[in-house]
Amino acid sequence: MAKELKTIGVLTSGGDAPGMNAAIRAVVRTAIARGLKVKGIKKGYQGLLNEEIIDMESRSVSEIIQKGGTILGTARCLEFKTKEGQQKGAEICRKHGIDGIVVIGGDGSYRGAQALSRLGINTIGIPGTIDLDIACTDYTVGFDTAINTAMTAIDKVKDTSSSHERCSIIEVMGRNAGYIALWCGVANGAEDILLPEKYDFNEQEIINNIIVNRRRGKTHHIIINAEGIGHSTSMARRIEAATGIETRATILGYMQRGGNPTCKDRYYASIMGSYAVDIMLQGKTNRVVGHQHGEFVDFDIEESLNMQKGIDEYQWEVAHLLQ
Repeated sequence: MAKELKTIGVLTSGGDAPGMNAAIRAVVRTAIARGLKVKGIKKGYQGLLNEEIIDMESRSVSEIIQKGGTILGTARCLEFKTKEGQQKGAEICRKHGIDGIVVIGGDGSYRGAQALSRLGINTIGIPGTIDLDIACTDYTVGFDTAINTAMTAIDKVKDTSSSHERCSIIEVMGRNAGYIALWCGVANGAEDILLPEKYDFNEQEIINNIIVNRRRGKTHHIIINAEGIGHSTSMARRIEAATGIETRATILGYMQRGGNPTCKDRYYASIMGSYAVDIMLQGKTNRVVGHQHGEFVDFDIEESLNMQKGIDEYQWEVAHLLQ
């Protein structure tokens, strides 16, 4: 298999995440060091279908490890969800001599990788998403940077909230997963943490908590609200009407996806990028790279997509104890 593999492609798909560039860099330089040619595919699967394919050398990835986003660009592609689009993508790979592709992205990106694998193109996935919602891995590229970006922003909102004796609802990203909200809720000392996996929509309980804390002399009240719950602005209006306490909503939004990746995101993404190339050279395909119990591992894509991931009960208990 190693002799048959001559050229690999690399693409980033779905939402961008800080650390993706470190993964791209590792894929390119590891592949070249192993005697392979590398082609960069711009704008994800859409770029593959449009044949936006470039040759990459070691110098192509110089001075990118510290940059947020992805130098290859990313896009969502509805056409690639169809059998016709997938077949077209596999034919384009063969046209350009691409024997395998490293796909950096989330679970939606893996479904595309799985389709290419079935059509004869070796594929390895790297978990690139700030949401930490891929069940087969304890770490996803971009999560560490996102939570640190959010944590710093929440600290600043907390300062002004205390000055004005306000209640602040701060909405963080994460799609339908509450990991960013949980981590920031604990790290920022929030009074309430709302997670899609746990929230029972009992707003009265939050209102009671705000009133009790104000009677105890607390000058602010921070609520971390996950994107999967949302509606922070309307929630703020209802809480202010019920408590008489000035309440503001702050939606951090896409700032959490940008910025210089942390050391952890640069390091883990780099190891995962090299690991992806090496297991492809071993003859593996249709695999997802993961990190579990301190080790870098890989799983079958189908297996990884069928895994379920929830909020750790002990961590959730501790989050409540510390409020």
